[in-house]
Amino acid sequence: MIHSIVPPYLLEKIAQTDDDRMVRAAASARRALLARDSVLDARTAASADSASGAGSDTPRGQGVRGSSATLDERRQGSSAAGAGGQEAAAPSPSRTIFDAHNTEQLPGNQVRAEGSAPSSDLTVNEAYDGLGATFALYEEAFGRDSIDGRGLPLLATVHYGNDYDNAYWDGQRMVFGDGDGEIFGRFTASVSVIGHELSHGVTQFTAGLEYQGQSGALNESFSDVMGALVEQHQKKQTAGEATWLIGEGLFTAAVKGRALRSMVSPGSAYDDDMLGKDPQPADMAHYVETTDDNGGVHLNSGIPNRAFALAAIEIGGFAWETAGQVWYDTITGRLAVDADFAAFALATVAASTTRFGSDSSETKAIRAGWVKVGVLEDGAAG
Repeated sequence: MIHSIVPPYLLEKIAQTDDDRMVRAAASARRALLARDSVLDARTAASADSASGAGSDTPRGQGVRGSSATLDERRQGSSAAGAGGQEAAAPSPSRTIFDAHNTEQLPGNQVRAEGSAPSSDLTVNEAYDGLGATFALYEEAFGRDSIDGRGLPLLATVHYGNDYDNAYWDGQRMVFGDGDGEIFGRFTASVSVIGHELSHGVTQFTAGLEYQGQSGALNESFSDVMGALVEQHQKKQTAGEATWLIGEGLFTAAVKGRALRSMVSPGSAYDDDMLGKDPQPADMAHYVETTDDNGGVHLNSGIPNRAFALAAIEIGGFAWETAGQVWYDTITGRLAVDADFAAFALATVAASTTRFGSDSSETKAIRAGWVKVGVLEDGAAG
């Protein structure tokens, strides 16, 4: 499964524009849609193999070692391998960045490895730093050693395609386009995007949430949650200080918009003459019934996003220590692969009760967040 940060409904909107000022953007969006279909066909089998065995029976924090990278890439990316019998080193990232040189051939040429000096290419360094920031959140906040919980090397390819309007996780690596320069800039510029995409890998190795309907929207929402937390953790921001924006800085100055999505206020991220208004619903009363985009996974994810943001802000402090810990406990617990919003909400309340207590401010805030967005009824979660 290919997980892209720019939803297909937004690419389709750009592709259909007849604005003479956006010819390049429209062409780039069309290519991105075609490339997405092509990559889906090429990678589906590999992604299915890497996800096999991952699911709700995975022990918390351990993950499942899948084929998320080839053996040669694992050896190439790993800098921490020691002699047999030696005490294991403390978890640390193992990053390798490749350059596709504006082709669609993966992985491209290696341009930076773990511990090497910064590149003269800003895009390479942003990818490297974003992978590191994501590793740091998972290791420092949750005790997780990389995406699979077992030190998986982190691979990324930059300069993918010609003016490619997207970034994605394909079950093996992160892939970044440079954007078309009219609607989107470079996709390495947003650390929340990098955290989001890599977190699809965490879901792949833990809950394995089906990418359809409400379970698919939860898959997207967990990635948004963790993408926001990667940025907050990097900046040492409290929940009250955070913007709760996903993809802030991706749009060029020509677009009237702040980001791809707002977690705290779904539907408010952009309102542009060409792109239209951000269509994400903020509560169940406005849930979008559709067969597009795997049943609206990028649309309806706004509902659990808002529940999380409201809870985190109500609790206060660093969100990764409270609500974020509860969401991590939930995704690594015994969650059904087809869990709907209500099942996930009840699971978070149960996880918070286990960790913080039923009468804790954390559990009360999490329950209230789900009630506010209409997923739970007041008192339904105990």
